[in-house]
Amino acid sequence: MAEAASTGVLPDDIRPVAAPAPEAPATAPRPAGSGRWLARAAVLTAAFTAAGALLGLVRDQLLASVFGAGPETDAFLVAWTVPEFAATLLIEDGMALVLVPAFAAALARRAATGSGADPVRALVRATLPRLVLVLGAAAGVLALAAPWLVPLLAPGLARPALAVDCVRLTASCLLSFALAGWCSAALRAHGSYAAPAAIYVAYNAGIVAAILLLGPEWGVRAAAAGVAAGGVLMVLLQAPGVWRRLRLKVRPGPDTKADSGAVALAVIAPVVVFAVSRQSQVLVERFLAAPLPAGAISHLNYAQKVAQLPMTLSLMVCTVSFPVVARALAAGDIGAARRRAERDLLLAGLIVLTGAATVLAAAPQLVHLLFERGAFDRSDTAVTATVMRVYALGLLGQTLVGALVRCSFSSARPLWHPAAAMLAGIAATAAAGHPLAAMWGAPGIAAANALGITLTAALLLAGSRRGGVPLGAGALLSGLARLTAAALAAAAAGRLCAVGPPLLAVTLAAAAVLVVLPPAALVLRAPVVPELLARARRTRPATPPDRPRTKAPV
Repeated sequence: MAEAASTGVLPDDIRPVAAPAPEAPATAPRPAGSGRWLARAAVLTAAFTAAGALLGLVRDQLLASVFGAGPETDAFLVAWTVPEFAATLLIEDGMALVLVPAFAAALARRAATGSGADPVRALVRATLPRLVLVLGAAAGVLALAAPWLVPLLAPGLARPALAVDCVRLTASCLLSFALAGWCSAALRAHGSYAAPAAIYVAYNAGIVAAILLLGPEWGVRAAAAGVAAGGVLMVLLQAPGVWRRLRLKVRPGPDTKADSGAVALAVIAPVVVFAVSRQSQVLVERFLAAPLPAGAISHLNYAQKVAQLPMTLSLMVCTVSFPVVARALAAGDIGAARRRAERDLLLAGLIVLTGAATVLAAAPQLVHLLFERGAFDRSDTAVTATVMRVYALGLLGQTLVGALVRCSFSSARPLWHPAAAMLAGIAATAAAGHPLAAMWGAPGIAAANALGITLTAALLLAGSRRGGVPLGAGALLSGLARLTAAALAAAAAGRLCAVGPPLLAVTLAAAAVLVVLPPAALVLRAPVVPELLARARRTRPATPPDRPRTKAPV
């Protein structure tokens, strides 16, 4: 459906797949193709994602205010590599990309077979016990190996012993994040989005509470303890919903182990290699930043967390529709899956480019407004703002990678192309990062990150027809290029308007971006924007007509 992407016409919603058997109503997923249901799911996901992001900002503000951008924070951030790595592998990319299609296929098989053997229950038995055993053992090994791991992650770190303590506190998240990711995949495949979308609210609440309660006595170790507590809260939040949907009363049959092959090594390996490679971006950045003056790792972290907020919000579109695409493929409706995926890519691109334009326009004011207090001073603001603007150049690439990989892994048999593209991007980041860090410090590392992730996105888009959803790469690239040009024009306007006190400057810059981007997109004939504007006009409440006058009864 390249035509839809090139003209920007929003395609119809995909057709619903078969509903689960009536004897298991507790596990029945909601109608996958309902546009109204998808809109509600997207709004719900957006609300919880925004709440989690806001709590994440509060968390980062506490870190900046209490611990600043010095050796203590650097030590914690090296340990924070563990939960960041685990989140990518066990909650976001890895676990979701393997288990959502597996659960979708099991639900489709259940609908086809009706009573008897239950493929969903078989999938649970094939995955959950092994997950607990393997990741529980891995958490213990990580805690023991912390003294040897820290020098590998950040050679030359100012406070290595503190980093070791923090790694040991965060090691438990390997198990808790694995359980949280498993629960999220199961719930999303069943059409339940509230609890999975709210897990980062619980996670960040745990960290914030730990810093406030334990920070005066434990120092930065309190944040590491909060990571451990937040992981447990993510599991507890989702466990009741999973229990309700997977509590089945079915007659066991001879084929109850049929779904165990859905998570065989041939399926898991490409996803794991991709997820590990993607998160290796953080490893490369912190490895390159460790020899720089104290605070470089912190500046990179604060800049990245704020700059990536638009990416997080944009990917919620693909997160909501990923199970829909997977179920459409399981039902053999490739055309519907392609239309949905192309539409989501363009919508996600528009969202992230709007946010990137705002970051480019008002990065210093944003950093000042969010972080410049307590131990975080004006010099930290200047460096962090520069790094943030450089990071913004790679936000579209970050979003495309997150969206395109869902297309590639939405079928039951993921391919190796995404992993190869990600490895190429990591190699480019590492190769460019060393000389750029030597020349420009932390901004140079951010530039290498933007270069590597953009290369990965280009390779994924070029090979998109090899994946589970055959996309129209040419039309998508043309539409994204037009949206990018409109966003750059909006960023220039926003920068001109970013004057006055920080709050006023950010408000004016954001308003200028929102005002300039739509007409610029219309002039450039960019996709998505004209249809969104037309839809907004159609949904405006009409003026109620005057009631016809009736004669009073005689």
